[in-house]
Amino acid sequence: MWRFPSIALAAGLLLAAATIQADPATAPEPVSVISHIKRVPVESTALASVGYSKHLHALEIEFRNGAIYRYLEVDPSAHRELMNAKSKARYYDENIRKKYRSVHVRRQSE
Repeated sequence: MWRFPSIALAAGLLLAAATIQADPATAPEPVSVISHIKRVPVESTALASVGYSKHLHALEIEFRNGAIYRYLEVDPSAHRELMNAKSKARYYDENIRKKYRSVHVRRQSE
């Protein structure tokens, strides 16, 4: 009698499929979105402005070099802690960078 694969087996197959590397020549363009989250200027050596959407649970950061990134599935407490941090650049490096999925944000005028 044939049985459905176990959840562990199915999860393993999904994980294996997710780790297959795409050929860079045929890989799709990185995901980017147009910004609609209001950001406020911040005093920082690396960050220019920060915004947060409670609805989307998304933290949006504009850097001094002009790049804008949206970090996904960010708890409101992380936004609050970033805004209250003495060094926003250090808080970003230690608590946000490489900790959350991100997408590039295009300016509305681009």
